[in-house]
Amino acid sequence: MVNNLNIDKLDLQIISEMMQNAEISYADLGKKLFVSGGTIHVRMKKLQELGIVKGTKLHVDLKMIGYDVIAFIGIYLEKSSMYDAVARDLRKIPEMVRLNYTTGSYSMFAEIICKDITQLRRILHDELQKIKGIERTETLISLEESFSRTINVVE
Repeated sequence: MVNNLNIDKLDLQIISEMMQNAEISYADLGKKLFVSGGTIHVRMKKLQELGIVKGTKLHVDLKMIGYDVIAFIGIYLEKSSMYDAVARDLRKIPEMVRLNYTTGSYSMFAEIICKDITQLRRILHDELQKIKGIERTETLISLEESFSRTINVVE
């Protein structure tokens, strides 16, 4: 698929470096990769236009600003054909930060971030269980994130 998008090793190196440190300046990244900052700028614009680069994110320690509960929710659907409708409804819950359509035991697997257990309970009871198409859920509360990393896209 990479060849179909007309991206090369330099593009992959830029992606890899920016995934590790999105704050690096184009000039500094250019020095690191032995090209000009202008080249990095042009390549980044191309990667954005292709839809490969979708923006940058700020990594925040959520516990430090009052979000103490991270949970994962396995969602069983009444019928798999209800996925799109359920996904639309789940998107309306602001605390729901990630949703995947999965194989295995669950039809869907979601990540939710809450300030406390009371908020999690309210969302599970008052919002999630009322969505048409959800048969049942299983909630797993994260005790600790041991690590989080990106993949190496440069071969």
